[in-house]
Amino acid sequence: MSKVKFGLRVPEFPLDGSSGEAFRNQIIGYLEKVGPKYDSAWVCDHFTPWAWWIRDPETTPNLECMTSISYLSALFPKLDFGSLVLCNGYRHPSVLAQMGGTLQALTGGRFILGIGAGWKEDEYVTHGLEFPKPSVRIKQLAEGVQVIRSMWTQDDPHFVGEFYRIDHAYCQPRPDPAPPIMIGGGGEKLLLRVVAKHADWWNLSAGDIDRYSHKLKVLKGHCDEIGRDFDEIVPTWSVETVGVGDSEEEASRLIESNPFGPPVPTGSSDKPVPTDPTAAMVIGTADRVSEIFQLFVDAGCRHFIIRFVSAFPETEQAERFAEEVIPRFR
Repeated sequence: MSKVKFGLRVPEFPLDGSSGEAFRNQIIGYLEKVGPKYDSAWVCDHFTPWAWWIRDPETTPNLECMTSISYLSALFPKLDFGSLVLCNGYRHPSVLAQMGGTLQALTGGRFILGIGAGWKEDEYVTHGLEFPKPSVRIKQLAEGVQVIRSMWTQDDPHFVGEFYRIDHAYCQPRPDPAPPIMIGGGGEKLLLRVVAKHADWWNLSAGDIDRYSHKLKVLKGHCDEIGRDFDEIVPTWSVETVGVGDSEEEASRLIESNPFGPPVPTGSSDKPVPTDPTAAMVIGTADRVSEIFQLFVDAGCRHFIIRFVSAFPETEQAERFAEEVIPRFR
């Protein structure tokens, strides 16, 4: 079995109202303390904070994905850095290919290009971008990935599609090796077929082991249909919230204190209702958490991307997971 890897989610907005230098120092301090215990770090691609409980998203700092990766990858040369995941509609793919190629050259091959079809309609609208129906966005994604790969691999890149066209679009320095392209999403009829055709890695966010295993089975079916070797694709899983407690009672308290829980029903002042710990959350004793992660490893997952239950910049849970869980998979 190939080595299982573990990645950290890098917060792109503060949880405590910090901004500017204070927020930057929080991120740097966090990665200085826990980064050496992990294989990779990942930044989301949003223009405003995505969390439902942010009171003033329009005034809350939110870091741009590719700029953040450029800065942090220079500060932490032992970590791989990936985007989780870029919205294809936010940047023309030929420009993104240039950005990714430069990042790969300057980081010495530590960049992972995660990309998806996009979903957050309000960000499209506020930034003057068209928000077509899902089937169109997925077609655009498929073309965008082809544009990027052609610019990374061809001497004289050309591509003519329904949505994108390039002609002699050179990417120098051409990345060698080209960054892996990770496509995120779980749509079974269209999106996973794009993964089968064009992805090096695949990412699914949240969900329990039954959902993950089912999506892998659908992906394998698409691969078989088009003649792609399913084993060429690296399956990954984004775990929305992870926490390790000494006991089930402590784990229950972690669930109740989780800042990333589901939204409180309208008109209620109660705390968010805990969710199934095998779905959006994986919270329990080290033994229980390890059991759940092992289910995903057995299903085929090779890279986990994790957000922890303790509020950033708290590092206790990231350190505890690294000490009590990760060694069981080495």
